[in-house]
Amino acid sequence: MPMPKFYFHIRTPLELDVDDIGTECASVEEARLQAVRAAREIICEWIREGNFVNGEVFEIVDEQGVLVARVPFASSVWQH
Repeated sequence: MPMPKFYFHIRTPLELDVDDIGTECASVEEARLQAVRAAREIICEWIREGNFVNGEVFEIVDEQGVLVARVPFASSVWQH
């Protein structure tokens, strides 16, 4: 049985960057954990480039387009 697919859109204060590809995850919780890891990687890259986090959020939606989780980039630093 195929795993469900989740889409990791990035909302910034100015726009929404839509994930058209999606990622298969076993559950919403797994998708949320992947978003936390991805946000950490993005933040590290931004810091190396001299940028900073400014309200960006992963909006995770399921295959039907329903919002199932929100992961603010800034909060990913404090989550395990």
